[in-house]
Amino acid sequence: MTKQEEIMEWASRRSIFYPSCEIYNGPAGFWNFGPYGEAIRRKIIELWRKEFVQKEEMLELYGSQIMPNDVFKASTHLTNFKDPVLECKKCRSKFKADELIEKKISKNVSGLNEDELDKVVKDNDIRCPKCNSYFKQVKFYNMMVKVNVGVSDKDCSLRPEACQSIFLDFIRMYKTMRVILPKGIAQVGRAFRNEISPRNSLIREIEFSQFEAELFFNPKKINEIENFKDIKNYKINIFRKNKIEEVEAKNLVKNNIVSGKLVAYYLARVQQLYKKYGIPLKKMRFREVSENERPFYSKETWDFEVLTDLGWIEVIANNYRGDFDLKRHMEGSKKELTVIEDNEKFIPHIYEISGGVDRTFYVIIENAFKKEKVGKEERIFLDLIPQLSPYDTAVFPLVDKDKLPEKSKEIITMLKESGFTIFYDPKNSIGRRYRRLDECGVKYIITVDYDSLKKNDCTIRERNSMKQIRVKINDLKDILRKLINQEIEFKNLK
Repeated sequence: MTKQEEIMEWASRRSIFYPSCEIYNGPAGFWNFGPYGEAIRRKIIELWRKEFVQKEEMLELYGSQIMPNDVFKASTHLTNFKDPVLECKKCRSKFKADELIEKKISKNVSGLNEDELDKVVKDNDIRCPKCNSYFKQVKFYNMMVKVNVGVSDKDCSLRPEACQSIFLDFIRMYKTMRVILPKGIAQVGRAFRNEISPRNSLIREIEFSQFEAELFFNPKKINEIENFKDIKNYKINIFRKNKIEEVEAKNLVKNNIVSGKLVAYYLARVQQLYKKYGIPLKKMRFREVSENERPFYSKETWDFEVLTDLGWIEVIANNYRGDFDLKRHMEGSKKELTVIEDNEKFIPHIYEISGGVDRTFYVIIENAFKKEKVGKEERIFLDLIPQLSPYDTAVFPLVDKDKLPEKSKEIITMLKESGFTIFYDPKNSIGRRYRRLDECGVKYIITVDYDSLKKNDCTIRERNSMKQIRVKINDLKDILRKLINQEIEFKNLK
């Protein structure tokens, strides 16, 4: 069983995530998150919000998922947002042509048109992986998901990326929020793409979540970034010449590897965020996307990738979009989207940090998924940082009697009043309860035993080491807070 298969079995068994509408055998590409999974996912978003929205003083908004096609005509999604499709003549299976070709002959065919792709398929005798039959002519397929809205005759679609809301709202934010450039505007939300072959669970979906940060700035001031001094000596993993190099942020700018300090600064901030998520630095890299591969709107693209058992997975696209978006929407809407600063009228440029929430969830889970032998048994545990634990702690009475549940509930009430999230389970053997929450990533478990009734104390158990220490119940709030914020280490508690 591969690691991905193990994760899928575990995720289903613990209802971490699982197929949507499974009792109806729903279509591929749609996933639900159960209680543990949604709690982890929510905390992933909250840490992003803390590191980017709050620390970088961005504005956060929430935009509609349905938009008129006038938006996507202006953004060129109606014409450019498409993938090449191969359909088998016999079994009718469909495949993303460029990915199948690259898998078969290890050749990058991005940017080729239908005839060129078709020639590559025929010249290399590429056939259907399922039945070994020949393919029909390569066709391009638009990935927009169209919708009907009420009785209106206005054509609408579900947004294929969350950023369009930010572009359309920019001028409103600029005027009403007293914006001074550079300024980031952020959003977390759903997006939809009619993927040809959804696969690898959360890696390629039809409905998915993004966290977006769009930085609006004067292109003449791309090197006037106040906080650059904080990261100028920070080493960033850059993939080039077929190897990963650690390059200081200042040297990315000095050697013209990136367009300016703004780009280098946010590459550093992305890497710092994923380190906080618990991803080892050796499993991260920024790969510059070539001109024929990168999105049609981008002047410069750095894909932030994480190494998994599935290979290097892109989790964040870092795109220097220039003035493409505001210029196109200004032309499409006939509305003025320019600004005036320092007596100069200009269209702001945009630097985008577009992250996949579900992909981030998957790479964090895969990195944290551990197995080890404990005696004759095998233990699975999820080695999450405490900030991503689905619950801050769990409270277990040793047995479900003799006033231990009552004492446990006193502790729960006290901790809830201080804002901690608590899981309570009084049933089954204490060992089985520990194992269940180990699998779901809960870092610390409080156990109430008979000594707790006499001494007003309890034990705290740490997930990875499985060691326990006794602490006074009156000290519990402060100790838990420091453990979760990683201000103290469990092994140093006395």
